[in-house]
Amino acid sequence: MSWLPEPLRIANYRAFWSARLLATLAQLAMVTAIEYQVYTIARETMSIEAAALRLGFIGFIQFVPLFFLTPFSGWAADTMDRRTIAKIAITIEIFSALALGIATATGEISLPIIYIVAIFVGIARVLTGPSMGALASNIVPRELLPSAIALSSIAWKGATIIGPAVGGYLLAVSIETAYFFSVALFVGALIALFLISAINQEKSDRTNGPIAQVIAGIKYVRENRLVLGAISLDLFAVLLGSAVALLPIFATDIFGGGPDLFGHLRAAPAVGATAAALYFAIRPLKTEVGLKMLLAVGVFGLATIGFAFSRSIELTFLLLVIIGASDMLSVYVRSSLIQLYTPDQMRGRVGAVSTLSISASNELGDAESGLMASLFGPTMAAFIGGMGAVVVVFAWAIIFPELRKARDFNPPEPTASP
Repeated sequence: MSWLPEPLRIANYRAFWSARLLATLAQLAMVTAIEYQVYTIARETMSIEAAALRLGFIGFIQFVPLFFLTPFSGWAADTMDRRTIAKIAITIEIFSALALGIATATGEISLPIIYIVAIFVGIARVLTGPSMGALASNIVPRELLPSAIALSSIAWKGATIIGPAVGGYLLAVSIETAYFFSVALFVGALIALFLISAINQEKSDRTNGPIAQVIAGIKYVRENRLVLGAISLDLFAVLLGSAVALLPIFATDIFGGGPDLFGHLRAAPAVGATAAALYFAIRPLKTEVGLKMLLAVGVFGLATIGFAFSRSIELTFLLLVIIGASDMLSVYVRSSLIQLYTPDQMRGRVGAVSTLSISASNELGDAESGLMASLFGPTMAAFIGGMGAVVVVFAWAIIFPELRKARDFNPPEPTASP
């Protein structure tokens, strides 16, 4: 195996990398199936607006455990065996996907059942993130850690790009197929975790509770204007302009398609994100990174406005590709700025704040889109969201001039930690 990158030559790391890839793929495929199924069930007896509200409720349900439990899950990942936490989380997801698959196959599925299971899915996602994210550092030698983290990020990001598309296409076979496919992937991830032998994990001091740690992270973010601007820009732009949450409505009611069309549309942002990720892997940004992030969010908003009014499947697909690519550029710059402008000893706590922000923008963005669609219809909901994202760009360019002035990824001087 000499041809493999050095971390992947280590058996424990190969098992970890496989577990991270499979678990994230399964998670995203399952969530995509949940979104589509909620809307199709609701539409059997409800109007488009009422069904859209039920669809948005899924995002809110998953956000609640993320909001309340993320600080505690991060603390647990520093004080308990991370393998054990990850195993518990994936076991919860296995039973969640299995329950949805069986209920769907037997015709016993209903919105209350999906909502109850979605709560457990949210809890499992809370536990998975910090434990899996920090596990690589316990497996490889210190000198290989940068390479190991990069490979771990590739597994996670690749799965977040491919997972929704896979889930969407499996729906064309049947909804239960998507769920049972997720079960198989989760089982594979769990087996991989059991293949990880003893790890060298240094437990943190239990006297410092999670609340104090998160408060310190929030204080640092509040005082570091560049980091605060980068995190909040993504939070409000995606919170307002989450067009992906409306795809079940557009696929079925606006374009008159079924699961196969939903799969194509759900894959479109992944196509754009993949293309952007590959481009920046070959030609990374070096100049005017803050300005380019602001422009990317602006393009994200404008493409969302175009998506709202498009009645051509081909144009809609193209606009979704642009949405995915521009969002990837924004994520790429934001993540790099946060990592490189934050002292190493603060990255974990700042990462917790960033995780809450991402959860809020994604899950609450879905809820906001569903609510707006229930009030104004899907077209106006997408239009208002896109306009909101554009307004946020102009506002943040004024409120946070530090973003416009961020020329590259190198901090002008070392940032003192609190």
